[in-house]
Amino acid sequence: METPRHPLPPFTMETALQKVQIAEDAWNTKDPEKVALAYTIDTEWRNRTDFINGREEVKEFLTKKWQKELNYKLKKELWGFKENRMAVRFEYEWQDHSGQWFRSYGNELWEFDENGYMQKRYASINDLAIEESDRTL
Repeated sequence: METPRHPLPPFTMETALQKVQIAEDAWNTKDPEKVALAYTIDTEWRNRTDFINGREEVKEFLTKKWQKELNYKLKKELWGFKENRMAVRFEYEWQDHSGQWFRSYGNELWEFDENGYMQKRYASINDLAIEESDRTL
């Protein structure tokens, strides 16, 4: 059994906001090993059109993501929550290997197990090419 990852569900406004900030901080490290530890061993993801199953696939996915998405910077915002579920909006900026900047917008639905690990993550994401001068993050 894994050590609980606080805060635990059921969430309050305070603990839901904490959980979102913890996720934002972890993703901004761009460390697939660290980020993957927040998910259950058998986590289920939908990220755009990718279906990812299990913590090991999460690590592989994130490694490829951050090899492609250079200078990545993310901001998350709690949209709503109930018991062990959350809705989060986010935006992040990144640069491809040709130097083009992008802002990616999206929404995520999260479901946590009783120990505070995310067992389901469903993300819908859209990308917008931007000028470097239009960056906000």
